[in-house]
Amino acid sequence: MVSLARTIRSIRRVGLREWWRQMQYIGDAKSGRFVGADQFGNRYFENTNPEEEIPGRHRWVDYAQHDYNATQVPPEWHSWIHHIRKDPPTEDNIMQNLSPPWKTPWTENLTGTRGAFKTYNTTKPKYEAWEPKTISRGQSSV
Repeated sequence: MVSLARTIRSIRRVGLREWWRQMQYIGDAKSGRFVGADQFGNRYFENTNPEEEIPGRHRWVDYAQHDYNATQVPPEWHSWIHHIRKDPPTEDNIMQNLSPPWKTPWTENLTGTRGAFKTYNTTKPKYEAWEPKTISRGQSSV
């Protein structure tokens, strides 16, 4: 539940426009330290003050796209958001040196969209669909 004092404090910290955007997208007024951004423009925040945020909900992502889902978060940021790693990728030396040069760039999961992978068959089908033969009215069927 968002209290009036917390709402006013959040408006003063992030501004009216950002507060309204947060209420529309995540349904909560949050303010915290900007930790970093990924290659897609998603912004990541953290607020470790236990009086303002519930423990376990003190890290969050502000998605760059309007139609967002969890597959738009790269693996290194996912591990930070879910407390698998203590430090964010921007501050963690291991994560910065971890990416090998042969690794392909990360892309979101496109399942259920027009960009999803679809297989195609190059073999001739074993059976053909039935196509009815029609005759115009008034003609004899000879």
